[in-house]
Amino acid sequence: MAGLRHLEIDENRSAWVAEQPSYHPLAALLGSESADVAVIGGGFTGVSAAWHLSRRFPNLRIVLLEARTLGSGASGRSGGQALTGINGVAPAEGERARRIYEVTKQGIDLIAQLTAEHSLDAGFSRRGCLEVFTTARTAEAAHERVEKGARAGIPVRWLPGSSLAIRGAMGAILDPAAGRVNGVGLLRGLRELLVERGVTIWEGTPAVAIEEGPEVRVATPKGEVRARALVLATNAYGTALGYFRSGILPLHSHVLATAPLSEAEWDRLGWGEYDGFSDDRDRVAYGSRTAGGRMIFGGGSNHAYAYSYGGRTVFSAPAPRSFEVIHRRLVEYFPGLSGVPIEHRWTGTVDLTLDRVCSMGVCGASRNVYYAVGYSGHGVALAMVAGRVLCDLYAGDHGPWRDLPFYQKPLPAFPPEPLRWIGYQLYTRLTGRSPRRGT
Repeated sequence: MAGLRHLEIDENRSAWVAEQPSYHPLAALLGSESADVAVIGGGFTGVSAAWHLSRRFPNLRIVLLEARTLGSGASGRSGGQALTGINGVAPAEGERARRIYEVTKQGIDLIAQLTAEHSLDAGFSRRGCLEVFTTARTAEAAHERVEKGARAGIPVRWLPGSSLAIRGAMGAILDPAAGRVNGVGLLRGLRELLVERGVTIWEGTPAVAIEEGPEVRVATPKGEVRARALVLATNAYGTALGYFRSGILPLHSHVLATAPLSEAEWDRLGWGEYDGFSDDRDRVAYGSRTAGGRMIFGGGSNHAYAYSYGGRTVFSAPAPRSFEVIHRRLVEYFPGLSGVPIEHRWTGTVDLTLDRVCSMGVCGASRNVYYAVGYSGHGVALAMVAGRVLCDLYAGDHGPWRDLPFYQKPLPAFPPEPLRWIGYQLYTRLTGRSPRRGT
């Protein structure tokens, strides 16, 4: 691990930010503001919700509050893969599987549409992503899943292990609808579009308290927003505002990125034309190729994740041991990367649910708080879809979503502290797995 120790690494700044031009945030809120809809969160969910609402209801007064800058949270700290499917849901029935595939594909379609129509520098590519299987048993089951999917009209393909450059892979499912996106570039690129549509965006403006009622009051450090409706697009950060505390475990996910590789180096690696991959481990390992030629990699073991007592969402302590273990797993899969420098390493916060299934719906005593949370690390496409879901729910149109697993889904509860912290530490160390309740 000498390479990791001796490099000057850009600490806790994601490679997605590094591949974007300099950014000038909008001003923070000072004083009071009124709105029809207040959106808390400038990630995929919040920006998508603001886009859909402003498009469908052009006369709405929409205010979006972002604690730091657009894309600075989980949306700009992910592995960058836009995937179909809903984490935690594996429907056996063909029609239901196709329905979920088509709905989540819409999120990737929206990214493709926005980046093309508005010429966004979002590093978007849609060459497909792989789900890699590392044992004969899981590979056989996956091959059968592909065949069932084909009968249901789902266009995934099976690739034998011999065709892959990932060491130890027994085979993989290729989803041609999946892709890769720089969340930072997408969200910051959409800022101008939202402002043109009349959306007011305040950056550097965290919500510090929420008072519900027919008119919702959102307090900020130096001001407040009063609105008839509220969209919670807070990822794991909503727990600090009193929402979903029992149902969301804010999990810190460590990720690293290599220095840029040349085309010749990618060819020697044998990566192929795909945008990314994930494996079949409980602590899923995943990687993607950025537009700038970097390999982004995370997961693979307990060391790739951490839980802070009390569900703190800010991770400030360095984790050199964790990044060394992640790097070892990367080299196990791609021995050709053993001498390639690591240039970035960072941590993002995942809103993990106990059964891994997200929830989208309406809550609050006045039924005017709209939310989408719990993507459990599988949220790029789902969060873009969530904007449309929340827009429909705001309009009173629940019909298109009632049959989907995330609609008004109750989140199973984690135990309270200190049992939560103790249980997480014991379970992960004894089993090497993440706490999970089957669906």
